[in-house]
Amino acid sequence: MFEKGVIFINKLHIARNSIQETLIVPLYGRKICSEKFPELYSDPSANQLCNNLDYDFSELERKKNSLLYEFGALEAAMRQLDFIWEIKKYLEKYPYATIVNLGCGLDETGKFCDNGLCKFVNIDFPDVISLRNKLIPPSPREINISCDLKNFCWMSKLNNKEGIIFFAAGVFHYFKRSEVENLLLELSKKYKDACIIFDTVGKFGIKLMKTTLKNMNISNVKGLFYLDNPKRELNLSNNIKISSRPYMLGYYNMKCRNIKISHRILAKLCDAILKMNIVKIDFI
Repeated sequence: MFEKGVIFINKLHIARNSIQETLIVPLYGRKICSEKFPELYSDPSANQLCNNLDYDFSELERKKNSLLYEFGALEAAMRQLDFIWEIKKYLEKYPYATIVNLGCGLDETGKFCDNGLCKFVNIDFPDVISLRNKLIPPSPREINISCDLKNFCWMSKLNNKEGIIFFAAGVFHYFKRSEVENLLLELSKKYKDACIIFDTVGKFGIKLMKTTLKNMNISNVKGLFYLDNPKRELNLSNNIKISSRPYMLGYYNMKCRNIKISHRILAKLCDAILKMNIVKIDFI
C-alpha cells in the first residue's frame, strides 16, 4: 500500500449545489466503508481529507448507519476495488505504464496500484485540480492537469510509449452519450494497446441517480449517460474491444464476516436490475 500525501491545512470550503460537492459523496463513502468493512477495504486518507474540508457533513452523518447509506458506501468501495483489480492486471503487462484518472476529483485509486515504476496523471476542471493540489500534493511520478475532459487538448500531454490505462470513476454518468462516444473514438485513434475502464448503470439506474441528485439539490447536471448493453451500444469502431463485469459482484464475492446478507442481496439486485457494470475497452 502506498503512503498517501494528504496534508493538514486550513479547511477548504465546498459550496452547496456545486460540481465540487459531487466529490463529497464518494469520498465520505470511502471513509464510512473503511470504518464499517475493514476486512474488505481500507482507505486511511479518506478521513483526513474529510477533516480538511469546510463542508456540513451533518446530513451524511445522520444517514450513515442506515442500511441504504451503508450500502452506498459499499458501492463506492467496490468500484474502487474493481478498478484496482483491472489496473494491476494491466500493469502486469506494462509495468512502466501511465495510469490516467479522468475526472479525478479527490480520488487516489491509481496509487493503490503503485508498483514503484508506473506514473500517474490526474485530470479534472481547474477548480477541482486547485483543491486537489492543496489537499493531495502530487508525488514525484505524478502530474495534475487542469482541463475539461471534453476538450481533448489534454491528450497531447500524455505519453503512450510504455503503456497507458485510463479510468473514470463515476464520471461518464454526467456526460451526454455523444460526448462519451467521441472521447472513446479519439482515444482509440491515439492510443494503441491502451485501455479504459469506467462504471455505468442502465436506464433504470440513471433514473434513480437523477432522484438522488435532486435530493442533494444538485440540478445543474446535464447528460446522464447510461448503458443497457455495453457490447452492443459501444460497438463504435474496429479499433476497440469491449468487455464488462457486474459492478458489485463481478470481481469480489463480498464474503467478509461483517457484510450483512441484506447488503449481498442488494448487490445482486443492483447488478441485475440497475445494470451496474464495470466496462473495459481495449484499444487495438
